[in-house]
Amino acid sequence: QVQLVESGGGLVQAGGSLSLSCAASGAIKTINRMSWYRQQPGKQRELVATITYSGSTTSPDSVKGRFTISSDNDKNTVVSLRMIDMKVEDTAVYYCNGDITTDTELSGRFSYWGQGIQVTVSP
Repeated sequence: QVQLVESGGGLVQAGGSLSLSCAASGAIKTINRMSWYRQQPGKQRELVATITYSGSTTSPDSVKGRFTISSDNDKNTVVSLRMIDMKVEDTAVYYCNGDITTDTELSGRFSYWGQGIQVTVSP
């Protein structure tokens, strides 16, 4: 009923920049927050940035100043993650996550995930 689709991943050299985009579609009533996570091989998935319904953003110290999350519209249905000064350790599969209230007969608040997109940073 709700789909999240990531785009924009790929290969970048250390020190370079890359942007990811996440588009949400389907039976959406309210997007409460959208987040980007990443998962490196052998490690747990970790949060890298969040944007709330009101437009507030947060990110952990590990990426603060380098990663910026933003919304392309006032409903947060398209969210971008701009990454600059990238490091080899940023290599991971990046996932979009939506905390979404659905607009269906059985409306509720659910967490949805995109399929993930590979980002590789070469030395």
